[in-house]
Amino acid sequence: MVLQGLAGSSGVGIGEIVCLRERTLDFSQVKFSGEEAEKARLRQALEVFCQDTQKMAEETQAHVGEKEAEILSGQITMVNDPFMISQMEEGIQAGQTAEAALDAVCRMYAELFAGMEDELMRQRATDVGDIRTRVLSILLGVRPLTISSLPAGSVVAVHDLTPSMTVGIHPENIAAIVTEAGGPTSHSAILARALGIPAVLSVPGLLTQAQDGQTAIVDGNEGTLILSPEKSLLEEYQQKRKAFLEQKALLQIYKDRPTLDADGKAYQLYANIGGPAEAQAALDAGAEGIGLFRTEFLFMDRDSLPTEEEQLVAYQKVSQMMAGKEVIIRTLDIGGDKAIPYLGLEKEENPFLGYRAIRYCLDQREIFKTQLRALLRAGADQRNLKIMLPLVTSVEEVREAKKLLAQCQEELKDQGLPYDSQISLGIMVETPAAALTADLLAKEVDFFSIGTNDLTQYIIAVDRGNGKVSSLYTSFHPAVLQALKGIIEAAKNAHIPVGMCGEAASDTQMIPLLLALGLDEFSVSPSLLLSTRREISRWDSAQAQDLTQRAFQQTSPAAIQELLAQGREKHS
Repeated sequence: MVLQGLAGSSGVGIGEIVCLRERTLDFSQVKFSGEEAEKARLRQALEVFCQDTQKMAEETQAHVGEKEAEILSGQITMVNDPFMISQMEEGIQAGQTAEAALDAVCRMYAELFAGMEDELMRQRATDVGDIRTRVLSILLGVRPLTISSLPAGSVVAVHDLTPSMTVGIHPENIAAIVTEAGGPTSHSAILARALGIPAVLSVPGLLTQAQDGQTAIVDGNEGTLILSPEKSLLEEYQQKRKAFLEQKALLQIYKDRPTLDADGKAYQLYANIGGPAEAQAALDAGAEGIGLFRTEFLFMDRDSLPTEEEQLVAYQKVSQMMAGKEVIIRTLDIGGDKAIPYLGLEKEENPFLGYRAIRYCLDQREIFKTQLRALLRAGADQRNLKIMLPLVTSVEEVREAKKLLAQCQEELKDQGLPYDSQISLGIMVETPAAALTADLLAKEVDFFSIGTNDLTQYIIAVDRGNGKVSSLYTSFHPAVLQALKGIIEAAKNAHIPVGMCGEAASDTQMIPLLLALGLDEFSVSPSLLLSTRREISRWDSAQAQDLTQRAFQQTSPAAIQELLAQGREKHS
């Protein structure tokens, strides 16, 4: 039986199914013991939850990584939110038990997050669900699910892999992970990739069709789960798994090499990160710099704006860790699609085209200036920081940002605080307006970085989160390729460097086109650094140019991809 899901973590896993089903957390028979007693029970359960979660975070940091530990730390912040606690206590005051009050508030928050357009915020629903399950377990005295003690060769089948389930996990015992929920950016996917475990996510009806002890093949590259495979198919996948492991080992030879094409031309290969914790992972994976540092993490999971000093510490940490290497920091890219109550952002009908990113920052100038001051100060020592503005659509936006930056520099000078007076300012080219006026914008900034994820969906008018039209989303659309060509040409004509921090930068079929078009810098997920470096090394200029010329003669995304796939196969 073949079940189709989403590719979550690459590789092939073969083993026996172990189904982890949530234990019954029925609290219908719990009696209300009075307002003060129920509040005390709730407070005690939340305290135990925080203590347990802190221990889990420390263990996760030691054995998995700091980024993954931060997922658990974020749960502590969330459950300590005074507003969330007050809502639970209001439920108790209305006659609910601690269990019922917790359940009602957590379900409300989970539904709120799950209904948001931003994929990052939708993942918060998993965190709230994990909090609900674990606090209820503490209140009811039920032991929570864990996969830390499973035998070698286990294929874990679970509704969703929560951060708390993975504490103490032994990756050598887990052949693969399969879930009914989650997507490529979910906690399930992040944890599986960090642990190097193949994973397939969002398999419909998984726990009704899979049985304990069944032999299973998990193809994390194709997003397929094969239950009770025939002998011939099993042998075929055993060979695939062997080849995958051999290929993974071979990639290590590229770790400490410079990024060169077959002609010996050098390129910059950077990493995309979401916070200081990921900088070390980027270094360990062979990054030559940071091409995209998302700063939103500093503003989330808290009840007030981060101060200049708090931001300074975070930016300095990455700057120092990456000493001698460039760090491109994107200014606050936040809007109505993200639940940050203290910002007072209203829910919008179409937040991706609304009050967000540079538009929000230029309107909320004191918030923006606080971030700019922190960035200027953080760049004073290593002088390796660059500032990147998101969602730019006009020259006026860039000029206004430059004025504010100059104001911040004057203020810091007057205060006698050290700052980088020569810091570079660039833009993320991710809107059709920026692509079509790239020649004008290139005269105003020090660098371009192309954000292909949003640029693609804006150019071809496709919501990649909408399953009914997501099949239309492709960076191989002729319109997208023409836009890339124009953006890179504009940068070259203005003699400024141009990079790419969207997913297309690591696409093996796209890489020869980007080389031929003249891209200077590739910025990818740390896990894709070595495969990207290897792919760049395989192409010389003549081969890449020939393939690119023929690709631009095609009239459909399918034809372009077919041509590139054939070209890559011949080139292997």
